[in-house]
Amino acid sequence: MATAPVPGPVPGSLRAWLLSPAPASRRQARFGRWFRAWLGFRRNPLAMSGLAIVALLVLMAVFAPLIADQQSATLQVLQDRLQPASWQHPFGTDELGRDIFARVVFGSRITLTIVVMVGVIVVPVGLAIGLPAGYFGGVVDTVLMRITDIFLAFPRLVLALAFAAALGPGIENAVIAIALTAWPPYARLARAETLTSRRAEFIQAAELQGASHLRIIATQIVPLCLPSVIIRLTLDMAGIILTAAGLGFLGLGAQPPAPEWGAMVSSGRQVLLDQWWVATIPGLAIFIVSLGFNLLGDGLRDASDARS
Repeated sequence: MATAPVPGPVPGSLRAWLLSPAPASRRQARFGRWFRAWLGFRRNPLAMSGLAIVALLVLMAVFAPLIADQQSATLQVLQDRLQPASWQHPFGTDELGRDIFARVVFGSRITLTIVVMVGVIVVPVGLAIGLPAGYFGGVVDTVLMRITDIFLAFPRLVLALAFAAALGPGIENAVIAIALTAWPPYARLARAETLTSRRAEFIQAAELQGASHLRIIATQIVPLCLPSVIIRLTLDMAGIILTAAGLGFLGLGAQPPAPEWGAMVSSGRQVLLDQWWVATIPGLAIFIVSLGFNLLGDGLRDASDARS
């Protein structure tokens, strides 16, 4: 039995414009490459699950006041302490009578804030260290990479704990402590990407045209490094979240009464055997969000792999 042919893109449609084998402009080629990457990403169900989890985290953080009552996340009602799940409190209450559901919802804002702020810091720092090291080489490469190796020699969590203890508790200091320990992999990745393209013909053509080193790095090499760096950042989000939760667990992150997930797990460990939901619910939130970022990062890596 003859099978029906698979319908292709309708001529003149946006899909046909994006999938054109002969793009008429650089913009069309760029958008076409992104669209093909999206088609490959969409065929990965695990990656789509990770995207859904991350999107849910963002929506929950943005619309937190519409999902839960902020007052019930911080208001202490001692007569309602350690209540199990009910219609009034879907996830139960903690040792101070605060609604765990509301605290998990508003805690997503703290988690997302830490993730975004760390990403904003580590990517420029990693590029600022790795790009000159790979481009200039020699003494510059040796000095910058030895500094990077010093930071890589210490376990990330231990070094973050040391910085956080020195800076003092607080969400701002926790972000700085995590960022100071998270930038070395991005520097090494940027250096590797720069070494790959340093002797490329288009770099030599830009040099012959009189372009400065700074201009070549900013306009030619940085766009080549950013996709790999962004994928690495997405994969590292889970580690950033776990490190932030570890600092909160030890009292070095966001301070009470802020609903930080790590601090919630710490406060619930005292009643874990009898009132398991106090520590388990925020622990599950940390696990699900970390899993979502890992799945999303794996999907982005597979979609950007030219061999796949």
